[in-house]
This record gives sequence, C-alpha cells and structure tokens, in this order.
Amino acid sequence: MENQTSVTEFILLGFPSLQRVHVLFFVGVLVIYILTVTGNVIIIVTVVNDNTLHKPMYFFLGNLSFLGIIYISATAPKFLACLVEVKKSISIAGCKAQAFSLFFLGSTELFLLTAMSFDRYTAICNPLHYTTIMSGKLCAQLSFGSWMGGLMTVFVQTILVFRLPFCGPNIINHFYCDVGPMLKLACTDTRHIEWLVFTVATTVLFSTSFLTVISYFAIILTILRIPSTSGRRKAFSTCIAHLTVVIMLYGAIIFIYVRPRGHASLSMNKVVSLLNTLVTPMLNPFIYTLRNKEVKTALKKSLTRNKIFEVKE
Repeated sequence: MENQTSVTEFILLGFPSLQRVHVLFFVGVLVIYILTVTGNVIIIVTVVNDNTLHKPMYFFLGNLSFLGIIYISATAPKFLACLVEVKKSISIAGCKAQAFSLFFLGSTELFLLTAMSFDRYTAICNPLHYTTIMSGKLCAQLSFGSWMGGLMTVFVQTILVFRLPFCGPNIINHFYCDVGPMLKLACTDTRHIEWLVFTVATTVLFSTSFLTVISYFAIILTILRIPSTSGRRKAFSTCIAHLTVVIMLYGAIIFIYVRPRGHASLSMNKVVSLLNTLVTPMLNPFIYTLRNKEVKTALKKSLTRNKIFEVKE
C-alpha cells in the first residue's frame, strides 16, 4: 500500500478570499488563541487552588477547560502557519493526526457536557442526595469515561484511515484536515470507512444529545414546581452557562454535519467551523466565569492573593 502512495502532503486552501487581509486575519486568530489558552489556564489553576471550588461542577469545568486548550491547539498553530506561508501544506501523517485529534476531542467534549448535565440534574432534582450521588469516585469515573469514550470512538477509524493510500489530487478546501475530505482524496474504495465514521459520529451525537435533553427536561419540570420566582431564577442560573455551551456546540455540529451540503454552503460551513474550533473554546471560560459568582469570587481572591490587583471592600 505504501508503494501506491505518491502524495506526501496535502494543501489546505483555507480562506483564499481573505488573502488581502491575511495579516489582520493572522493577528485576530493569534489573539483568539492566546485568550483561549490564558482563560482556560486561569480557570484550571483557580479550580485547583481554591477549596470552595472543589465540587463536581467545577471538576468537570476544569476538564472542559483542559480539553479546550488541546482542542484549539490542534488547529490554531497550523492555521496561523498557513496564513503566513506561501505553500499552505501539511504532511499526510500530520493531516491524519489533526483530523482524528479533532474527532477524539469533539467526542470527548460531548461526553463531558453530558456528564455535566447529569450533575446539574442531580443538583436540582435530587438536592438532598447530591453529595452522596456525585461522590469524588463517581466524578472521576465520569471524567475518565468521557475521555476513554472519545478515544474509543476514533480507535478503529484511526487504524483504517492511517493505512489508506493517497496518490492525488491533494487539495483540501478547508483550513484544517477533516475526515470527510481526506477520505474523498484516497485512491481506494472508502465506502466502508465512511459508513463507519458516519455511524459512530451519529451514535455519539444523538445518544449524548438525547441524555442531555432528558436531563434538562427533568430540570425544567423541577424548576417550574419551585413556588418562588427568585428560587426558580436561582436554580436556572446554575444551568444557564452549561446550557449556553451545549446549544452553541450542538448547533455548530448540526449545521456542519447534518445540514445538506452544496457548493453554496461550503464557505458558510468553513465559517461555522472557524467559530466552532476557535471562537467557541475562547468563549467557554468567559461564559462560565461571567455567570458564576463562585468562580468570580475565587478569581478575585486568587488575583488579590498574588497582588495582581487589590479588591476594595
């Protein structure tokens, strides 16, 4: 199979229409990358160092922040390099690794968000037994299961795709390597791999979305039974950040992979992919901190302790 492979690299087209403003685009992507890594690192450090945040919700938030750093690092550095390089190339091995890193991390994020929805369900629908149910052991198992679940979703596909021969053409009309475009460039029949990737992806997507919807359906019913308006508002406020991230992620995935494709939608798909791989990881830290008093208080305490700024009483 290796003897049939004449292609040694792929060419990423990126956004050809933005070549005139590539410097401005480069600066924008670089700023997003720095903000994302910085924001998520701050959340991880804050959750680890502040005892008041040693709770299941913030344990999963730390996992999500760590995943956000890896997720954006899988695309942003190469994207930045392609913006300044004349030949926007990536090795075949690098392309395969990037495609399945994103597949793995995307699946893991869906599992983590599902675990977080179960945490919110337990906190609101069964508050008296919350600490007993959401024990440290269960949180560790859910976290480990999420990462292992993401790994298992790509294990077989990775082995199959890494064995594919490529003999031209080698142009990918995207700013990163995606599994679909790679399979179309292989010079062999890939229908069985395409079927496997589609089956696994849809199974993960619909199973996690089903569990999340069920959790929030029960949460909403419980909140509606709370007699006071302030009580309902307080209960819902603990879920709004997680629900916002869920809607953003599933909305992007459905638009890119479920929406019917065509030549007219290709550019829009790339724009939505840009938002999903770069902007959403940047917004996650701000969504969780701006709407969470405990995180904001812990951040202020941490910054004051390190004399970054003084908080006036």
